[in-house]
Amino acid sequence: MKIQGKMFMWLSLFLLVVAVVYGVWSKEPVGTTALFLAFGLAIMIGFYLGFTAKRVDVGAQDNKEADVADDAGEVGFFSPHSWQPLFLGIGGAFVFLGVAVGWWLVYFALPVILASIWGWVFEYYRGENRTQ
Repeated sequence: MKIQGKMFMWLSLFLLVVAVVYGVWSKEPVGTTALFLAFGLAIMIGFYLGFTAKRVDVGAQDNKEADVADDAGEVGFFSPHSWQPLFLGIGGAFVFLGVAVGWWLVYFALPVILASIWGWVFEYYRGENRTQ
């Protein structure tokens, strides 16, 4: 995780230089703002990864002598049968459609979004999946 933090810090430095050069050279505010925002995002991610790397064990990616097999193992738990992301996507599509068609459509999308977020958070607290 330490090497990823350094990579994002170098990326943020590069983006800062590019943003300054682009802003001075082109005098175009939208692209300059986008580059400065990309700089901000890269430095936030780099700081987070560097900050977290100090608090967790050293991973195989930080060891120069590590093999691929050293990083093998369980990555995490991913729900194989959740329908909630589909309904969340439908609700998000209705929100974006509301921007194009009319803001009244957002009122119909909000209950779908809230119900799907509620279901996604609590799907392993009820029913047959309660013990997982």
